[in-house]
Amino acid sequence: MATVIRSKISNKLSNAATTVTNKSQEKVSGMFAKLGFQAATDEEALGFAACDDLDYDHRQGLQMDILKNEGMGGEGGGDTGGEGTVEGDSHYQRDGTGPPPSASKDGGFCSELGGSDKPRITAWEAGWNVTNAIQGMFVLGLPYAILHGGYLGLFLIIFAAVVCCYTGKILIACLYEENEDGQLVRVRDSYVDIANACCAPRFPSLGGHVVNVAQIIELVMTCILYVVVSGNLMYNSFPNLPVSQRSWAIIATAALLPCAFLKNLKAVSKFSLLCTIAHFIINVLVIAYCLSRARDWAWDKVKFYIDVKKFPISIGIIVFSYTSQIFLPSLEGNMQKPSEFHCMMNWTHIAACILKGLFALVAYLTWADETKEVITDNLPSSIRAIVNIFLVSKALLSYPLPFFAAVEVLEKSFFQEGGRAFFPDCYGGDGRLKSWGLSLRCALVVFTMLMAIYVPHFALLMGLTGSLTGAGLCFLLPSLFHLKLLWRKLLWHQVFFDVAIFVIGGICSISGFIHSVEGLIEAYKYNLSD
Repeated sequence: MATVIRSKISNKLSNAATTVTNKSQEKVSGMFAKLGFQAATDEEALGFAACDDLDYDHRQGLQMDILKNEGMGGEGGGDTGGEGTVEGDSHYQRDGTGPPPSASKDGGFCSELGGSDKPRITAWEAGWNVTNAIQGMFVLGLPYAILHGGYLGLFLIIFAAVVCCYTGKILIACLYEENEDGQLVRVRDSYVDIANACCAPRFPSLGGHVVNVAQIIELVMTCILYVVVSGNLMYNSFPNLPVSQRSWAIIATAALLPCAFLKNLKAVSKFSLLCTIAHFIINVLVIAYCLSRARDWAWDKVKFYIDVKKFPISIGIIVFSYTSQIFLPSLEGNMQKPSEFHCMMNWTHIAACILKGLFALVAYLTWADETKEVITDNLPSSIRAIVNIFLVSKALLSYPLPFFAAVEVLEKSFFQEGGRAFFPDCYGGDGRLKSWGLSLRCALVVFTMLMAIYVPHFALLMGLTGSLTGAGLCFLLPSLFHLKLLWRKLLWHQVFFDVAIFVIGGICSISGFIHSVEGLIEAYKYNLSD
């Protein structure tokens, strides 16, 4: 009798504790739900359960293999392709020679998280890729940002480096979730996957569409900027020739038409080394000339006040020079030691911050109020042509990478989504590109040329792109996704950082976009030259 009474009392106490816990969790969840945050979706929980089940099957399969080998004396132990194996058997091998597991509803979800035979890159190689992305030719527009921002422009170069480094890290953190054992598991593979997870379950594909649109805009605008800067530099290098800037842009586009025939990144990667060499030569020549005029540096021209109308454009220029978040998930997924990603991000952005700040300051001190949108246009005519030819070569060699990336996103979104595709596949059964698909690629090249002809303003276009998509992909979306997916695990200072970055990024994005558009309208209305 006493045992029955004790059991009833313990049951009532446990039920009461469970009820209180559930109510408190409901209150907390309801409060955060009103703020727009939610816990992990059921799809993610099912994904973890599937991974745990497969992991259990894997361990059981290894034990069965050991028992079978001991019972059969090892005979036939290495033959995993025999008739005795049927679909659904948990018969795995550590060397991967066993049959693949049966298809499940997750569409190969767990297999994507597992190891692959693709070559991995070291932290130094990953850092080299990030460095090439954030220290490209658009650094040549930073002195123009100092012209309108003064010392605050220098501060923003440092601030943007810190923020972009932080948002890159939290973006990668959104790729992982903890399983039941408390271990971090990579459950997402790309920026699009993170966006879709944030919009699930009501709009499971909305976030991916938003990120894809932002990526396409940024990549296409990058291609346009390469054509704009090529026409601008060639026109300023040979002003005596009867060739206008628009004509030079058309000539540059003619040289870029073969990009429409690109099939993979293998051909594109061949240009990387040439781009690096050209960029190194350009920086050395510009810095050497600036140092030769160190006695004439105009320190008194560096202002503590800002041009309210043009400074927001400078913010977009600075932000655009740091954009690398698009490919960070893929880069981290291909690293030999993903644990070194944070360290890699630290030293690459510290180096970029120092080099960009010094380059922008030294160049501005040399030419002060005469600083132009592309700093090489300030060089004397004797060396300007040589430097600009190297710069044009780098621009033309850099064009294929964003063009190919934009084509891939467009083809995957509109032509290769299976039953969800808007248009038929642009590739034939033999894998060759159809003629109309090639025509669309050529049309994209021509579109970049037309934009470069009718909007030939490098700084304004760069500021517009940085304010529209750069701030969104580097500031707004990573901080929002971090709050949305990991709010239960965030400390108060992390929440503060995310909210502050989102608010500041939103203000800078809106103001920069408005002033860039106003500048373009003014330049187009009064036919202002760069």
